[in-house]
Amino acid sequence: MKNLPVFLMGCGGVGRQLLQHIVSCRSLHAKQGVHLRVVGVCDSKSLVVVADVLIAELDDSFLLEVCRVKSNGSSLQTLANSGVCQVFSGPEVIGKVIDIGLLGKSTGLAFVDCSASAETIGVLNQVVDFGCCVVLANKKPLTVPMEDYDKLVSRPRRLRHESTVGAGLPVIASLNRIISSGDPVYRIIGSLSGTLGYVMSEVEYGRPFSQVVNAAKSLGYTEPDPRDDLGGMDVARKIESLYPEEMGPDVMPLEDFLVNGLPLLDQKIEDRIKQASANGNVLRYVCLIDDARCEVGIQEVSKDSALGRLRGSDNVVEIYSRCYEKQPLVIQGAGAGNDTTAAGVLADILDIQDLFP
Repeated sequence: MKNLPVFLMGCGGVGRQLLQHIVSCRSLHAKQGVHLRVVGVCDSKSLVVVADVLIAELDDSFLLEVCRVKSNGSSLQTLANSGVCQVFSGPEVIGKVIDIGLLGKSTGLAFVDCSASAETIGVLNQVVDFGCCVVLANKKPLTVPMEDYDKLVSRPRRLRHESTVGAGLPVIASLNRIISSGDPVYRIIGSLSGTLGYVMSEVEYGRPFSQVVNAAKSLGYTEPDPRDDLGGMDVARKIESLYPEEMGPDVMPLEDFLVNGLPLLDQKIEDRIKQASANGNVLRYVCLIDDARCEVGIQEVSKDSALGRLRGSDNVVEIYSRCYEKQPLVIQGAGAGNDTTAAGVLADILDIQDLFP
């Protein structure tokens, strides 16, 4: 049996779903000769970790208790008296996490980032230096200054980030296969945000924009702050935002935005939908990348196109290359949701096992 040590950063919807997947897949993984040994879990304020990272693990009942505690909005500190782990909080957390990375140097420890924070990049770059692997559900560490990005990707075999694009869809893996075969990709177009795909398709039915965004948040389709999606941050760090600067995170608190800010945007979105319909089209939030440009924003597309037929939180990506020139490679499926994203993260964790004896 091959044991893979795992450390999880982030106990939100995706992180908790990942822990539940790990527990529920024990028998399946055993048949594959693999055991995922969870050695620690942390959020932004607290850390629970086994006493000996090299041999011990948090058992399944404890992992499910972590899920229950965090689902109730409680602190990991409430687990301090469990007797099965060490608990740290406050300024101690980052130092302890880095210590765990040092201990995992020879074991292939996988650091899994399911947070929604860009602040993890410092820790991730340090543990990469230690020889640990990094698995991302959080795309923010990939959108940092180039110096930090280059360091994070300096050992590409030890980095997995499939679920940062299209939840569990094999977009990055497919692109890597095409490029590695010497087949140059010259154009990519698609709806790469399940969140915005859901929002744009739902408002077609006459539901107010603000109502749809709140529904998407309750379904777990958005980031904790939906403005990360509505601003286009879920697709790329630039672009046409669906809210004005005066409603940005640095200006307007999240609750104020959800309750008071969003309804002010309803009429503008409704007007754009009516204009598109008058032209025989629908609105979609589209990303287009080719040799000359990268454009991300709302575009009118034909109702009969692959993009126009999108419904719910599905993503669709069309990849054009020498081999896929006239008929592009099309990848389509669920592009949002905690369950789908966590499943993709779990697949990435299992994918690194061949790097270690």
